[in-house]
Amino acid sequence: MQFHMQEMMSKGLKADIKETLDVSSLFKGKPDVLGAGPLHVDIHVEGHAGFIAANGQLEIDLEMACSRCLDPVSAHTVIPFSEQFKQVSGDEPDEEEGEGEESDFAEVPGERLDLKPFLEEALLLYIPFAPLCSEQCKGLCQQCGQNLNERKCGCSNEVLDPRFAALKDLFKD
Repeated sequence: MQFHMQEMMSKGLKADIKETLDVSSLFKGKPDVLGAGPLHVDIHVEGHAGFIAANGQLEIDLEMACSRCLDPVSAHTVIPFSEQFKQVSGDEPDEEEGEGEESDFAEVPGERLDLKPFLEEALLLYIPFAPLCSEQCKGLCQQCGQNLNERKCGCSNEVLDPRFAALKDLFKD
């Protein structure tokens, strides 16, 4: 998924990318992602005068741990992808933009545009922060760790304000 930037921009070339990428290495060391299928890429890349536009979508099947009860949650995720790239040389700063302003373009140093890091970044940014197995998930007991979706436990869930903790023994029989 590499493109020669000058050639694409000067000739207005177009390309359709339909590929499958193995992204399992992205999730190594992430305990909340239990498994990930291949990333299906369907992107249209088009060269324009001065920039390259890439639009399309990414699809992946993820298995993640529920953020409340830790049960596995399977989800088919569709990620919209739209990015514009412009070529910059590494030695000359961009004089058009003032400091602190953001550009609508992703700057690519050098002659080659490699889309793979941008696709991986879009995937990582789109993963749910706190996946749930259901909206009614009760989670785990804070005392014993019992999954409250399966059965209730006998633990006391009385919340005591720590400021009044010294007073709780005052009126004992």
